[in-house]
Amino acid sequence: MPKFEIQKLESVIIGVSFDSTLHSLLNCCIIENKFIMNLKEIIQKIQDQKKLPNLKYSVKEKTEAFTKILFYTLFDEATPVEENINKLEQEFQELVTLVCWEAGQPCGKIWNAYLDTLPEIMEKLSCDAKAITLHDPAANSLEEVYLAYPGFFAIAIYRLSHELYKFGLPLVPRLMAEYAHRLTGTDINPGAQIGVPFFIDHATGVVIGETTVIKDNVKIYQGVTLGALSVDRALRNTKRHPTIEENVTIYANATILGGNTVIGANSVIGGNVWLTKSVPENSMVSHTPQINIKNTVKND
Repeated sequence: MPKFEIQKLESVIIGVSFDSTLHSLLNCCIIENKFIMNLKEIIQKIQDQKKLPNLKYSVKEKTEAFTKILFYTLFDEATPVEENINKLEQEFQELVTLVCWEAGQPCGKIWNAYLDTLPEIMEKLSCDAKAITLHDPAANSLEEVYLAYPGFFAIAIYRLSHELYKFGLPLVPRLMAEYAHRLTGTDINPGAQIGVPFFIDHATGVVIGETTVIKDNVKIYQGVTLGALSVDRALRNTKRHPTIEENVTIYANATILGGNTVIGANSVIGGNVWLTKSVPENSMVSHTPQINIKNTVKND
């Protein structure tokens, strides 16, 4: 092929290659512009859906940090009290700023009043811990109860959150309870009223509703539910959960429902029992399923 024809062919190839590259670049620009437009539209749609200006997950994180420091300050021998009390007050005031967004909420002077309740809370928890060592043969020391018993931890956080609930502080008591729930599998609403001592053995799966009343010296086991008969917003300000009188033991997976249901003093509720009616004092309530056992080995 003559030299000039080869050069002409090369020019054509280069031209085609340049046009192809230019076309690809233009397509990329168009696609990128469309992506940018779509991205802006998506961002705007997401922002339009965020309609809760006070929904800040930092509240949850700060509450959990506050709860952990509070627990260590009260019980850990190596944690300095005075230094941490000052730190806790600062963190508490930050929480108050975040959660008290509605006018008229009683948030301003809660800390000092709450601080006054801490010695009494510790006394109650000391009684709870001693009751566990008294009734549980697996408990070798009070230190073991404080360090290793999820039921005790759940009760401790309940007692600490319950006082804030009584003061009317929004959101924080429930977040404290949910922190314990996540760590222990025990769901105690901070609004429940629980006497002293109180013992939850094994803890996992226990549910205690907001309007539950539990008197002194009650023991419950894993999987127990003290709940409502139904879920209805209209029942918000009514007693929806049962009352458990003094010296009652409730064994694993029992379910007791209803605001009018009262378990009489000195009663024992057996495992897997389902109750929606009251039980008189000194009762023994049991669930007896039919169990059949068959020999699967054939005799010759």
